[in-house]
Amino acid sequence: MTENDPSAQDAEKARPAGTQPDAEQSASWAAQPAPQQADATGLGGHATPQTGAQQAYTPEQQQYNPWSAQAQPQQAPAQEHQAQTQQTQQNPYTQGHQIPGQQPPFTQPGPSVYAVPQQRQAQKSTSGKLLAGVAAIALVVGGVAGGTVGYLTGDASGGSSVNALDAPKPAQQTGNLPAGSVESVAQKLSPSVVELQVSGRSGAGEGSGFVLSTDGYVLTNNHVVEVAAGGGGQIQAVFQDGKKGTATVVGRDPTTDIAVVKVSGVSGLTPVELGRSDDLRVGQPVVAIGSPFELAGTVTSGIVSALNRPVSAGGGGDQTTVMSAVQTDAAINPGNSGGPLANMAGQVIGINSAIYSPKSAQGQGGESGGNVGIGFAIPIDQARRTADDIINTGQATQTFIGARVQTAPTGGAQLGEISAGSPAEKAGLKSGDVVTKLDERAIPNADALVAEIRTRAPNDKVKFTLSGGKVIEVTLGGQPVTPN
Repeated sequence: MTENDPSAQDAEKARPAGTQPDAEQSASWAAQPAPQQADATGLGGHATPQTGAQQAYTPEQQQYNPWSAQAQPQQAPAQEHQAQTQQTQQNPYTQGHQIPGQQPPFTQPGPSVYAVPQQRQAQKSTSGKLLAGVAAIALVVGGVAGGTVGYLTGDASGGSSVNALDAPKPAQQTGNLPAGSVESVAQKLSPSVVELQVSGRSGAGEGSGFVLSTDGYVLTNNHVVEVAAGGGGQIQAVFQDGKKGTATVVGRDPTTDIAVVKVSGVSGLTPVELGRSDDLRVGQPVVAIGSPFELAGTVTSGIVSALNRPVSAGGGGDQTTVMSAVQTDAAINPGNSGGPLANMAGQVIGINSAIYSPKSAQGQGGESGGNVGIGFAIPIDQARRTADDIINTGQATQTFIGARVQTAPTGGAQLGEISAGSPAEKAGLKSGDVVTKLDERAIPNADALVAEIRTRAPNDKVKFTLSGGKVIEVTLGGQPVTPN
């Protein structure tokens, strides 16, 4: 399902489950890898406190600009030619695309999973000037070439030219939008999508959310609003029509990365229509709406790329977010977090929460947070249950079995310490048992077991298949979540 997000915490590495330690696909909210041992009460909430957490807003690093004068080697033409020749002779394959004097790009390959909401504070950037300069060059070249060709053509033909500017405008589009189109989904859902501008003592930024009720309940990610949850934090909700209101946190659950806020001073809002995520199909089209890079109301489309993708991303304190995510290739970027992922009927089927992004180049050890076509959303069935708990009680309820868990060397989720009186103990599970299936879902590792349990509700009965083939029925427990 990380970025300079308004939560300003990016505290723990995130990874799609199932990778080996030497090929870790990590990094969501921060730079710390998640420990293998999970929380005894939450079944998978990694209990080791995180260290070395990054702040969401750090001074902007110098980045390589191939168009700038500083990027060019300072040497005479002859010396430059000689240096390039020697460089090509030394390594004609790896240096072919490298500018002399610069480090090659992508010196630290490796994938990472990021919490999408990372959003940079507004800063003056040279990239806009750069692109404007390049565009100006293109326009000048295009203008000269077009004028020359037009002149020669007209002169050669000796006749009058045809000019598109002289043609009348086509008839204005009227009528309803086609049902099941991206346009119809955007028209239906956009009035319900909210930009959340968040600030607190540890940082500021923005994310997205969507309206649950006419009186102002909005569903979003925990990591979008977490920075404002303490004293002195502020959240401003901005709606599509420009209407604004102050929002307060009603409740949040770091273990599932879900939060509910209430916007005051507004009425007559348009709630979304919630769909269901248990019958999604790989390949079906979806639409994402949010505020990437502060571009409110941005609409992107794609498909469901995969289902039940175990993804973990560190929250704050000693808790860990683990979700059985919906994977999509719809473009999701920093600021999309908390926004809706919808089917073609305009029903919300997920909350956009994280992206998978490669590490940055330049040998800086930093990480890029841009879209590469792999995003993750919290299934709406899970989010709906949590939001309902928060609105009704002010607190989320976490599903658990009460056992520590880690990935078994031969695959599966190996149980560790079993808590006294827990659902695991009552079911007869023992320390050392290796779970390979939950109902009909294969369990390749610890994260997969945690994710599958958290998609269920407290008091649900599930069947654990152990490595020896033994099947044990477990009645899942529920416990209130105390936000960090």
